[in-house]
Amino acid sequence: MKHLFFILLLVASGAAAQAQTQQPTSAAPATTKQPIELKAGRMQAQAKPAANRPDAPPQFPGGAQGLNTFFQQNLKYPEAASVKQVSGNVVMTFTVEADGHLTNPTVLQPLSPECDTEALRVLGQMPAWKPATRKGQPIATQVRLPIPFGNSENLKVEQGKPKFE
Repeated sequence: MKHLFFILLLVASGAAAQAQTQQPTSAAPATTKQPIELKAGRMQAQAKPAANRPDAPPQFPGGAQGLNTFFQQNLKYPEAASVKQVSGNVVMTFTVEADGHLTNPTVLQPLSPECDTEALRVLGQMPAWKPATRKGQPIATQVRLPIPFGNSENLKVEQGKPKFE
């Protein structure tokens, strides 16, 4: 379970790299109000922010460490996926409403039916998040979250040099 944190870090860095290489899609019609989608590494302060862009992104209680702990305690690797040696990420999207509750969970990139079902189950157990804010007011925001599944033996983590000897 300790390796889950490293898997989550690798997934987040991969998602950031993928988000930077993707082309933007066409804008939604002005009459339809679409939720805001945040992408890893793309939030920054702007001199003239757009009217629908949050000032602060939504956050899981306890931040990244809290999310890692939540996954360690609640995510169960499905037996059928273990037998098939399935590993990878189930990419989920959901909306963090203005009150912090999660709605509209969907599988954006499936891995296997068992892992997809487990990812949906775990999202259903998540506590309320701290919502995104715009000018001090909470707003609904769409979030994309990769949920890692797989064997941590395949993960190679490079150790840094100790700072103190």
